[in-house]
Amino acid sequence: MMVKESYELAKKEYEKWGINVDEVLQQLQQVPISIHCWQGDDVGGFEVNKGELSGGIDVTGNYPGKARTPEELRSDLEKALSLIPGKHRVNLHAIYAETNGEVVERDRLEPKHFENWVNWAKEHGNLGLDFNPTLFSHEKSADGLTLSHPDPEIREFWINHCIASRKIAEYFGKELGTPALTNVWIPDGYKDVPSDRLTPRVRLKESLDKIFQVEIDEQYNIDAVESKLFGIGSEAYVVGSHEFYMGYALKNNKLCLLDTGHYHPTEMVSNKISSMLLYSDKLALHVSRPVRWDSDHVVTLDDELKEISLEIVRNDALDKVMIGLDFFDASINRVAAWTIGTRNMIKSLLYAMLVPNNHLKQLQEEGNFTERLALMEEFKTYPFGAIWDYYCEQMGVPVKETWLEDVKKYEKEVLSQR
Repeated sequence: MMVKESYELAKKEYEKWGINVDEVLQQLQQVPISIHCWQGDDVGGFEVNKGELSGGIDVTGNYPGKARTPEELRSDLEKALSLIPGKHRVNLHAIYAETNGEVVERDRLEPKHFENWVNWAKEHGNLGLDFNPTLFSHEKSADGLTLSHPDPEIREFWINHCIASRKIAEYFGKELGTPALTNVWIPDGYKDVPSDRLTPRVRLKESLDKIFQVEIDEQYNIDAVESKLFGIGSEAYVVGSHEFYMGYALKNNKLCLLDTGHYHPTEMVSNKISSMLLYSDKLALHVSRPVRWDSDHVVTLDDELKEISLEIVRNDALDKVMIGLDFFDASINRVAAWTIGTRNMIKSLLYAMLVPNNHLKQLQEEGNFTERLALMEEFKTYPFGAIWDYYCEQMGVPVKETWLEDVKKYEKEVLSQR
């Protein structure tokens, strides 16, 4: 059966529940996913004086074809974007600056070091760019502390780096006509039980206050702060906990960014979204797949991913939640990893948009839990795959698993030559 014919049959199934599938697909096209550049080179970056990966971050595997230069990384991103339906964004870290062989310390980074990224984004339909200061893999973060460090000179270095990063993001917003999300995540914490939890948090708060004293128009840059439960080397205590950043974000009108791998294994980000949106106009996500810990596996279409999307869709928050991805797997083809993870994020949104959410809400309000459960289970096997195939075809990207052939060809002709 042809894709179009399957789509028409599936469409009738959803229309019985008042779901306008054509409108759903139009709406889905408007939802950008911020695709993280660091999957393409295992969080390596292009610093002239770069050191070993640190900060509680670990990338496993050594699949051939890792991007070694900005040009290779952008080429790989282009290939992945050609296989993903919709128009999306690219998320950069500060270590992806291009300094033409010159050693430029992170607190001295400027917009000019990202001109090639902006020009590339313009060439590809004004892709939005997002940004992250890089507060790891550096001699001044070697002891696991940055913005909360007892040494004021080290704190000042990282404060200036974050200020510089926000100015770079402002440049992105002005050049590309869409605000950049600048997300601050730090690795600060202790391996063993601390004797003082408060003082490092006082220093972190003071550092953040200094960073955000530099006013930047939200028309061009949106600030976010990201928490973590623990990391390698900070198992017992993380300075920037969820409670710390949630309070800071609410009090200072910043976005709280929830990373799906940064919580206790039984703690679900999907369950936090509705509560956070009660008190925040916007919310940011880094969608990953933790396996037992913050292991940043490639996103799959699992129950939690579907539930995250359901929470966004059923609460009419598609324009309130800024969705980004954050995983890095070096054990498989990196272009395939981007493609799998991003397509799954979009699939989950489509799945959520094809559920009769208002009817299910009404059943809950009426106390009709039998019908609610029955319908929620039945919709799990409704033919949303046929809708997805049609969407991919309409957006000019490969249908079903045929995208794998493009990746295999790219691996043979490009990646294997590196």
